[in-house]
Amino acid sequence: MTNEFQVVFHNIDQTSAINDAVQKRINKLERYCNQIIAGRVVLDSPHNNHYKGKVYFVGIEIHTPSKEVRVNQEQHDNHAHEDLYVAIRDAFNAAERQLKSIDKKHRTLPPHKIVTAFNDEAA
Repeated sequence: MTNEFQVVFHNIDQTSAINDAVQKRINKLERYCNQIIAGRVVLDSPHNNHYKGKVYFVGIEIHTPSKEVRVNQEQHDNHAHEDLYVAIRDAFNAAERQLKSIDKKHRTLPPHKIVTAFNDEAA
């Protein structure tokens, strides 16, 4: 399915290395769910705390026909998230888990239940 992901940078310089890391993770998500319609990734460095250091925030929204997946990796006390790539990894791992659970739920429904649920939503 064709999909578009928007990558937004807040208080972070946009580099090709960061873009490549995010794009690599987006491509990996598509292996778990081929029904992704659109998505948005927000990379932010909201905290400039000298005591704790910069802790990065990564937010992900993924839109599928059946559900919307949201991940907000905002962990002020997680010193591992002082590295942007670790914050990206953790956020996308959480999104993978959610997509896998969605896919697993849809595979366990009998075919007639899926058709009935689709007809109910269309009405």
